[in-house]
Amino acid sequence: MAELPTLSISPQKAYFIVAKARQFDAKDGLTDPESGSNGSDDGMRSVLEDRTDDPVLAELTSFIHDLNDDEQIDLVALTWLGRGDGDIENWDELRAEAARAHNKRTAAYLLAKPMLADHLEEALSKFGHSSEEVEADLF
Repeated sequence: MAELPTLSISPQKAYFIVAKARQFDAKDGLTDPESGSNGSDDGMRSVLEDRTDDPVLAELTSFIHDLNDDEQIDLVALTWLGRGDGDIENWDELRAEAARAHNKRTAAYLLAKPMLADHLEEALSKFGHSSEEVEADLF
């Protein structure tokens, strides 16, 4: 079996994005945009609403923005790999295309992908990584 390509982004960073993307995907549309109620009065339901000032969105956007260019390029290429745009065997081509397309809007591009977490997780598994491995490294 051929040696797997080396990723610029660590599995820990990638799985952090997976976890945050899952939190972000769990959000629902605004049900009461003019709500002035207290969170404890409405059962904290507004925390699951998709708002422009969403702290999960802000954290995820900031985290992706703070990655270096190589890590951002890998993240995009991993997303493409995970959605089936190529195989691990043509990783270099996927990554080269991601490098050509790279710009300052990586976070916005990725966060517009409704299955970002699934695509990243699928691609990372092709590199032999799992969320369990990352969790074991953390604890």
